[in-house]
Amino acid sequence: MRLTTEQIKHIKSVVADELGEKATVTLFGSRQQNEKRGGDIDLLVSSTMVIEQPALIAARLEAKIMQRIGLQKVDVLLSAPNLQHFPIHAIAANGTPL
Repeated sequence: MRLTTEQIKHIKSVVADELGEKATVTLFGSRQQNEKRGGDIDLLVSSTMVIEQPALIAARLEAKIMQRIGLQKVDVLLSAPNLQHFPIHAIAANGTPL
């Protein structure tokens, strides 16, 4: 996994601040593979609570994470009981839990 312990701490802190302590974060995509270089940070953020205004929440999470860990491209995919799930959610769920 190509994230530092400090980056993981910041990501989890931002998610907990926005969605509560029960929200989980999973890293998926190229950042899981140590032999690769570059790539954005793809995160599946899962909540057991309903997420109102998911586009706003995803954008806020991305912005706050980038502020905390530095200007690296972050993509957030949300999962919640009220949100539609797509095939990418199944792929992301097989990632590495943070």
